[in-house]
Amino acid sequence: MTHLSPHPTRRQVLIGTAAAALLAPWSAIFAQAYPAKPVRWIVPYPAGGGSDFLARTVAAQMEKQLGQPMIVENRPGAATMIGAEAAARSTADGYTLLSGDNGTFVFNTALYKKVPYDPVKDFTPIGLMARFPLIVVANPSTGFKTMKDLVDAAKMQPGKLSYASVGAGSPHHLAMELIKDRTGAYIVHIPYRGAAPAVQDVLGNQLPVMVIDTAVGLQHIRSGKLVALGVLSRQRLASLPNVPTLEEQGIRDTEVYAWQGMVVPAATPREVSARLTAELSRALATPEVSRKLQDFGLEPIPGNSEQMSAYTKSETARWHALIKQRGLTLE
Repeated sequence: MTHLSPHPTRRQVLIGTAAAALLAPWSAIFAQAYPAKPVRWIVPYPAGGGSDFLARTVAAQMEKQLGQPMIVENRPGAATMIGAEAAARSTADGYTLLSGDNGTFVFNTALYKKVPYDPVKDFTPIGLMARFPLIVVANPSTGFKTMKDLVDAAKMQPGKLSYASVGAGSPHHLAMELIKDRTGAYIVHIPYRGAAPAVQDVLGNQLPVMVIDTAVGLQHIRSGKLVALGVLSRQRLASLPNVPTLEEQGIRDTEVYAWQGMVVPAATPREVSARLTAELSRALATPEVSRKLQDFGLEPIPGNSEQMSAYTKSETARWHALIKQRGLTLE
């Protein structure tokens, strides 16, 4: 009869260890080595804008933390859909990130008949990053000082007043559509390809008004080249303490931001996406990063993957209802 020793031999230990290694989840092993090469960060906006500034500021800190370069790749066009599709179709290994806004993750699927990605099925949220407060501004020559001035002028001559936006389907565009819905004012939408040309035409009085974000608008408001009629935040902005909110001026339920979050392709290993969530949160909490973002007019809003998912879901319910109600569609 063979007697089995209660104490394993060296050979048995080695065999057991090898078997355990073979059975260990590959994702866990992969996560321990991550990142082993540069990480690509797709920004679906042109270089030089607020979204690009946000990504590059956070990327500079994250690459210090991760010990690998983070390469920001600008892929603008088609209401962020070009960049978002490229990210959705990339290898789900943690080496491709995407930053997008409420246009990317909320508006596009309601506004466009064909969207080449599914914001829920194709991506895993990493976390929220920052939001851009929005302001209604006018050229000084209009004589507008308040939202009432703008609304009264629009109602007096329906269809005669136009507004510029940084792009069809942008948060800036949808914010003005929300204002029109709440006030009953009819103002014609003139979309531009980006903030720079839209702002130039309002500064030059080719168009009288627009919704602008703090990153682009503060310098022009402070210099007197644009007049701030109201802010679309719940409270007044510290950077513009004398400008009342729309709520203060009697226009209810008009809290709107252009917000940004980070995602990865949906099949990215859970351990890797969790690592990215932790590193993103750590980067945003860094005093230098926080200061740079606030100096640029952004409000850091760190939030983990679950918080970003819940926020996106609530924003989708709110905006899809408004878009459907107003019959807004884009090609």
